[in-house]
Amino acid sequence: MARPEFNYNSTDITDKDVLYEDNHLIGINKRAGDIVQVDETGDEPLDEKVKKYIAQKYSKPNGAFLGVVHRLDRPVSGVILFAKTSKALDRINKMFKAREMHKTYYAVVRKKPFPEEGTLVHWLVKNSQKNVTKAHDREVQGSLRSELSYKLVGELNGYYLIEVDPITGRPHQIRVQLSTLGCPIVGDNKYGYPRGSLRKSICLHARKLTFMHPVKNEPVAIIAPVPRDGFWEKFEGMMVG
Repeated sequence: MARPEFNYNSTDITDKDVLYEDNHLIGINKRAGDIVQVDETGDEPLDEKVKKYIAQKYSKPNGAFLGVVHRLDRPVSGVILFAKTSKALDRINKMFKAREMHKTYYAVVRKKPFPEEGTLVHWLVKNSQKNVTKAHDREVQGSLRSELSYKLVGELNGYYLIEVDPITGRPHQIRVQLSTLGCPIVGDNKYGYPRGSLRKSICLHARKLTFMHPVKNEPVAIIAPVPRDGFWEKFEGMMVG
């Protein structure tokens, strides 16, 4: 089956996209369709757009330092954090590895999850050539243990909103684990939803990121408003934060 044609429109980062910023960190509300780092498509990646934003804002003719500390899949929207200094980059990387960064996502599905809340544990194997991840119920060669907790938080017109807290951070983890539960994310035809999106988006949003600041040692909570697309807004009132 031929893939739907998608023309990517690169949009510069502006002040309205910035959720949090200080001398060490910058948090951006990523648009669905943006890639975080350069890939084979040649589309302008988000990290380069953020570098340009910082260089222009602070008049840095030689460019700005920016470190990528985590990623969001291209069709996913929401909060993503970058480091503006090498000190912050090193410390945030260690915090992610130590699971000291708490992420909350929201997903919209068409099937009510059963049970309505719980913990999912799988062993995931990614096929890099096909860019698809497969979930196994037990450890297999080359697999990574993956865990998340989820709960149903609301229903609207036959759509169900699920809050997801990933314990691990594996490629496509939330997408494949919810699909294994029988609840593929709306628009995610790679993992079992019957229709894809012409906007190259799926209904998965990184809503909240909480952590202790790596330099200031004070709590930080970054919350990303949902996309204003005529659909997501209907669910925002059900979300925590």
